[in-house]
Amino acid sequence: MASPGHSDLGEVAPEIKASERRTAVAIADLEWREMEGDDCEFRYGDGTNEAQDNDFPTVERSRLQEMLSLLGLEMYQVQKLSLQDSLQISFDSMKNWAPQVPKDLPWNFLRKLQALNADARNTTMVLDVLPDARPVEKESQMEEEIIYWDPADDLAADIYSFSELPTPDTPVNPLDLLCALLLSSDSFLQQEIALKMALCQFALPLVLPDSENHYHTFLLWAMRGIVRTWWSQPPRGVGSFREDSVVLSRAPTFAFVRMDVSSNSKSQLLNAVLSPGHRQWDCFWHRDLNLGTNAREISDGLVEISWFFPSGREDLDIFPEPVAFLNLRGDIGSHWLQFKLLTEISSAVFILTDNISKKEYKLLYSMKESTTKYYFILSPYRGKRNTNLRFLNKLIPVLKIDHSHVLVKVSSTDSDSFVKRIRAIVGNVLRAPCRRVSVEDMAHAARKLGLKVDEDCEECQKAKDRMERITRKIKDSDAYRRDELRLQGDPWRKAAQVEKEFCQLQWAVDPPEKHRAELRRRLLELRMQQNGHDPSLGVQEFISGISSPSLSEKQYFLRWMEWGLARVAQLRLRQPPETLLTLRPKHGGTTDLGEPLWPEPLGVEHFLREMGQFYEAESCLVEAGRLPAGQRRFAHFPGLASELLLTGLPLELIDGSTLSMPVRWVTGLLKELHVRLERRSRLVVLSTVGVPGTGKSTLLNTMFGLRFATGKSCSPRGAFMQLITVAEGFSQDLGCDHILVIDSGGLIGGALTSAGDRFELEASLATLLMGLSNVTVISLAETKDIPAAILHAFLRLEKTGHMPNYQFVYQNLHDVSVPGPRPRDKRQLLDPPGDLSRAAAQMEKQGDGFRALAGLAFCDPEKQHIWHIPGLWHGAPPMAAVSLAYSEAIFELKRCLLENIRNGLSNQNKNIQQLIELVRRL
Repeated sequence: MASPGHSDLGEVAPEIKASERRTAVAIADLEWREMEGDDCEFRYGDGTNEAQDNDFPTVERSRLQEMLSLLGLEMYQVQKLSLQDSLQISFDSMKNWAPQVPKDLPWNFLRKLQALNADARNTTMVLDVLPDARPVEKESQMEEEIIYWDPADDLAADIYSFSELPTPDTPVNPLDLLCALLLSSDSFLQQEIALKMALCQFALPLVLPDSENHYHTFLLWAMRGIVRTWWSQPPRGVGSFREDSVVLSRAPTFAFVRMDVSSNSKSQLLNAVLSPGHRQWDCFWHRDLNLGTNAREISDGLVEISWFFPSGREDLDIFPEPVAFLNLRGDIGSHWLQFKLLTEISSAVFILTDNISKKEYKLLYSMKESTTKYYFILSPYRGKRNTNLRFLNKLIPVLKIDHSHVLVKVSSTDSDSFVKRIRAIVGNVLRAPCRRVSVEDMAHAARKLGLKVDEDCEECQKAKDRMERITRKIKDSDAYRRDELRLQGDPWRKAAQVEKEFCQLQWAVDPPEKHRAELRRRLLELRMQQNGHDPSLGVQEFISGISSPSLSEKQYFLRWMEWGLARVAQLRLRQPPETLLTLRPKHGGTTDLGEPLWPEPLGVEHFLREMGQFYEAESCLVEAGRLPAGQRRFAHFPGLASELLLTGLPLELIDGSTLSMPVRWVTGLLKELHVRLERRSRLVVLSTVGVPGTGKSTLLNTMFGLRFATGKSCSPRGAFMQLITVAEGFSQDLGCDHILVIDSGGLIGGALTSAGDRFELEASLATLLMGLSNVTVISLAETKDIPAAILHAFLRLEKTGHMPNYQFVYQNLHDVSVPGPRPRDKRQLLDPPGDLSRAAAQMEKQGDGFRALAGLAFCDPEKQHIWHIPGLWHGAPPMAAVSLAYSEAIFELKRCLLENIRNGLSNQNKNIQQLIELVRRL
């Protein structure tokens, strides 16, 4: 049994083979079943008994397969649905469609979840698909009113309670949809689903039931990527800001379970406990929500988890520290293994029931050695009152409880006072010494009980071991870059500066040949110096990781590297937001362009950057005849990088350390991409530029499900590109096979004046990114805040005749209620420019020929080229969810962008070869 604290959970349990898992489940279950003597049959932890082992599992197996078939997911049981499959652009990406049949539900859920839509869990189906289709109301509300408990949430799961399976005409319970989709998804799509659900403030699946295979899965890997921020009290004090992975941070944990039948809903109670003030957020799906009363078919035994995180404000915070809450779906008697896990990881367990019979008494009696606190929540109007009291009196000494541990919820009218009482109990437990566990600790306990942990597969563990061999040598990020990533030091900065000068010299009227030769000589010296190094052991280990023949192991390795480097970099700034906002790029004309503009974390991009420099140096020497082509060692590096781009990893286009593009590396990568894509190499390039901190990366991630880094304090400094595949059936209609998305990060928009090296650099980078693009999204914090560098880029591109389709996006970072920019604001944005714009025109020698910005950007003020995006959050972070208005506005912007691409308004689409030539010219 568990002891106080978490030390017993922190040990790595020996691996339990799959063949031994059912035995372990049976042993765990036998602990209390043996006590029932001859009157009780032996039952396995999944609800089956020995006498019915041949028949009962067959019914369950058929039920799961029927559900998968109904949802169209049967085909994904061998070859799982991948993240890349779910992100493909198709005709449905342009429609705000409503599902009509059950087979539409998984794709509708994924599409809405990608867009962070708070309505994603709604499984309503409609017969007529209308642009603004809304879920149909139930024909009769009377049935809901006379139901005392939800058959899906609160009815005892015995063999006689099985309902008929859903038909194409009946809705599917949202929890069944979630379980079926997770069982059909690979590890990386599961991870993406969990991440998006966390952003929507949905409860996350922790233990995934799978009755057909007689074991359940603890979803540790699925939660690895979730990072949360919070503020401890007193507010905004030194060190009060925290940011950590939910998998690693330890917190008190409280479990809510049902025993037999309860007229009170666990999920509604949990939502009320977690919701501040009078605004209730439906974190856990419950009976009173649309379709909440539909019977669950395959999701009984699901364990969900959610957290409360404090904001540092006493008037808003329910608890002063992070607290985890667990919810077991179904009756504990039918899901004993999950209940046993909850008792071993929780600080307290709340048991909701209307009846305590001899069977339930013996079940709880088996927990007499547990140190967990137990609380009972009863209803006075249901069940056998005298019997309940008799058994409770017997349990008081066994479970070491008193009468204060028995709560009676009198009626719905006392909900507020009852919720306050539950919060008070939780607060009292927090103030006393109590068990604090992380999700990793929970996984250790799950292994000991025989549950499968998703992270324990061989490929994942091999990738983790490789990551640890690299990261354990990183004691200091700056020292590691200096000693192990040697090509990114002074030689690369100097080489980048020489190449910039050499490029500028090509445009001179009559450049002196002597100066040209001197630059060429200096460049070759620097490249020979770089080429004289060998990759360090860490870089060699990294190359081995991305060279694995197993695609899954390669993807596991990259994810492990991201988290491992984030953990050891020690750049998790424990400061309040006011301090983080000061981490902005430096301004002025005397800035050293090689000097970091803000603290840059050590990331995967640094290892890929090192590979790129080995390739650049070697290619430069081969071009100059200083190295025979047959002696090349790094010619295969672009091929490795292109494979990563195809798997969905963002790759660096503009080097964040020197703020320049490694042209040979980028063109080599694109050539390899062209070879791998063969006939499907038609591209549309979409870029974002604008003011730092206006949510550009978040916008792209929400729109297309991408993985660009977000957050000003810890994002890499370079510009990154990521590839999106267009479904083959839609590529002809859209006019391209892939969309290459470029995120400018914080490179552009920081210069306050239209002069100096910083401004010139920004103007050049803006010209480069916009010149490569078919579509450019310009992100603004204020309607008149167009950075001077972008205005210069407009002018320079007008000279070349290449003008992408522009979309101006005003992101409302504060006020959620503002419906959109007023017409006067639009006119001001598109009116002839003011002093700054006139100065830009003079600098570019356009004189009085400078036209209105509307003309330059092909913007018709009467048409929708200007977008107002409402505030991202609904409520106060960190407990805020993404607002529905933000999600809907992002979808409409995405639809418009795709429509422009399809209609040919995005300039001429390119193939990869043409893009390579454009990169060289720009």
